[in-house]
Amino acid sequence: MTVRRSIARMVANEELNFLLTNRIPRRAATRFLGWFSKIERPWVARPSIAVWRLFSDVDLTDAAETTWPSMHACFTRSLKPGARRFVEQGVASPCDAIVGAHGPIAGDQVHQIKGAPYALSELLGSAKDATAMAGGSFVTLRLTAGMYHHFHAPCDLIVERVTYISGDCWNVNTPALKRVERLFCRNERAAIHCRLPDGRPLVLVAVAAVLVASIRLTFLDTRAAIRVGGPRTIAVGKAVARGMDMGWFEHGSTIVVLLPEGMALAGGIETDQHLRAGATLAF
Repeated sequence: MTVRRSIARMVANEELNFLLTNRIPRRAATRFLGWFSKIERPWVARPSIAVWRLFSDVDLTDAAETTWPSMHACFTRSLKPGARRFVEQGVASPCDAIVGAHGPIAGDQVHQIKGAPYALSELLGSAKDATAMAGGSFVTLRLTAGMYHHFHAPCDLIVERVTYISGDCWNVNTPALKRVERLFCRNERAAIHCRLPDGRPLVLVAVAAVLVASIRLTFLDTRAAIRVGGPRTIAVGKAVARGMDMGWFEHGSTIVVLLPEGMALAGGIETDQHLRAGATLAF
């Protein structure tokens, strides 16, 4: 049995997967990886990237570079021009992702998996902001560790403000979502409040996860992680064009997309489907 097959079997064992990625000092492990991944030494970077590729399904064929000074540089890689094409109509997927839970926003309630609800007001940190999305719908997009980690404007938007909420860093994969109640409400996150050209609201909630050393928002300041400065709301008032880079994670994570009333997911979107940034998500 090859090493890759052994790893795949280990990952498929939900109990073992959960224990190895959650029953550890999550924040300490995350801080360590944030430091370690930025070491710019070939004898560190090359083996680190090789091990990462062994444990994750990493495709670097569309990366803009072929070598990287650190594992961090490879994590946060840019793509070749034209590697992701954004549909011209509707709302596109902001990132490469696996589709998770999705459906209508029922009052103040959405769910992380079937039978595991959580309050939208808790996720956003505001009952008023949750009420603004009443009658809309949601879709959960999970970025795995091996995916392209940037996320982009799903359509032309005005970014009005960002609310940063500090928190834990549980893994956001299926084994954890089945076992940790209100997981997205426990984790560190940034709610990006936007307006569509017709004035309706759209929210992207970037949720951090274990080993995510930071969430960076391109339209703010990528020199510092959003967590620097602590919990707060930041006024923005900036226009972003469809497909524009909005930020990145420094490992896999999740974006919860909140769509306004009158907008629905495109036909054919279903749980466990793989999407690429730019593919049609909603109309």
